[in-house]
Amino acid sequence: MSVDNGNGNGNGNAGPGSGAARPSGGPRSPITDSLAKPLPKRFYKAVTVGDVAPFPILLDGRQIKTPKKRPLAVPARPLADAIAEEWRAQADVINPAKMPLTRFANTAIDAVADTLDAVAADITAYAGSDLVCYRAEAPHELVESQSEHWDPIVAWANETLNAHFQVVPGIVHVAQPEASLVAFSEALPRDAFRLSAMHVITTLTGSALIALALFRQWLSPKAAWNAAHVDEDYQIALWGEDAEAVARRRGRHAEFDSASRFLTLLGPSA
Repeated sequence: MSVDNGNGNGNGNAGPGSGAARPSGGPRSPITDSLAKPLPKRFYKAVTVGDVAPFPILLDGRQIKTPKKRPLAVPARPLADAIAEEWRAQADVINPAKMPLTRFANTAIDAVADTLDAVAADITAYAGSDLVCYRAEAPHELVESQSEHWDPIVAWANETLNAHFQVVPGIVHVAQPEASLVAFSEALPRDAFRLSAMHVITTLTGSALIALALFRQWLSPKAAWNAAHVDEDYQIALWGEDAEAVARRRGRHAEFDSASRFLTLLGPSA
C-alpha cells in the first residue's frame, strides 16, 4: 500500500500540495474562510528511507507517492535522508511550505522527467540573454561592481565551455554566438533532479551562467546570490529598503538556498 502526498482527503493520504495554510492574524471574511483549505493532519509515526537506489521515502513502511501517483524516490541517499527529515519535522499537520526538498523532488519526478529537453532549452534561453552579459554604462560605482562580480563568471564560462559569451553595454538584446549556446546546453545535466534545481536557480537569479557555475561548484551559493543581486544591492545602498521588497527578497533567498542545498545533496553528476 502506498501513501499519496497529493490532496489530503482525511483517509490518510496527505502531503505537499494538499492545501495552503490559513492566513494568521487579523479578521477573516466568510469568503476567506470558505476558500482556505486546512492543512492535512499528520497521520504517520515513522519515516524511513529504503536501502536501494533510487531511494524511496517511507511513512510507516509505506511508499510515498507524488501528486501524479509516482513513487517519491531519489537517486542520492543524502537527499533521501533530508527529505525524510522534512516529513519527520511535521508536527500536528503537514505543511508543504516547510518541505521545499520534497516539493523539488515532486517537480522533478512529475514534470521535469517528462520534459528534459524543454527544460534544458529554457535554461539555455536564459544564457542567450544572460544577466551578467548586459552592463550599465553609469554610474561608475555600479559599473565597477558589475565588473567585479560578473567578469570572472563570463571568463570562467568562456574558458570552461570553449565559448565566447559577449558582454555588451546597455539592455538592447545582442544574440550570443550559436556555438556558445550549444556548448552551454551540452554542459547541462540531463537528469531530472539536477535540472530541476538548476532551473529554479536560473529563474531566481536571471542568469544561466551563474546557475552553471554554482552547479559546477565554481561559485559558492553566497557568491552566486551576491552576483545575482549586484544591481538590486546598488539600488538599496542608494535609496534604502522598503518592507515589501525585503519580504520578497527573503522569500527568494529561501527558495534559492533550498535549491542550492538540493543540488549539494544530490552530489556531482555522473
